[in-house]
Amino acid sequence: MNVWPPFLFSGVRVEHISADWRQVRVRMRLHWFNRNYVGTHFGGSLFSMTDPFWMIMVLRALGEDYIVWDKAGEISFVSPGRGTVRAEFDLSDAVLAELRQRAEDERSVLHWFETDVRSASGELIAKVRKQIYVRRKRPVNSEVPATESTAS
Repeated sequence: MNVWPPFLFSGVRVEHISADWRQVRVRMRLHWFNRNYVGTHFGGSLFSMTDPFWMIMVLRALGEDYIVWDKAGEISFVSPGRGTVRAEFDLSDAVLAELRQRAEDERSVLHWFETDVRSASGELIAKVRKQIYVRRKRPVNSEVPATESTAS
């Protein structure tokens, strides 16, 4: 993912992805190409460093029986980002169980995930929320409807 153009050209680096895709850690250093007018991290870069992960993590964890999409996203800026910032994602078994159960009961599910973007010293820089859509795939009907035949 480190050579994926949106990450490569904004300076986002994936530091860790667990084998089961339940934990992800990313960082972004402050560079001339991801600074805003006042010299701090560009807000779009802060959002993009968190953008794909909840959707991919849920999709990988739930498997092929589910459809998973990004539905909405929002970011709240708390402090100016100067220097290296990091975000961590941790997908718990409890959340996965809830998503599976709700997808059975409600057909489609909208679930909000939250991620903090923090400085190297731990200062909160931004709060990011992503809404994920989850639905079980519909079973493929393998029966072909019989055609009516008329005898003449």
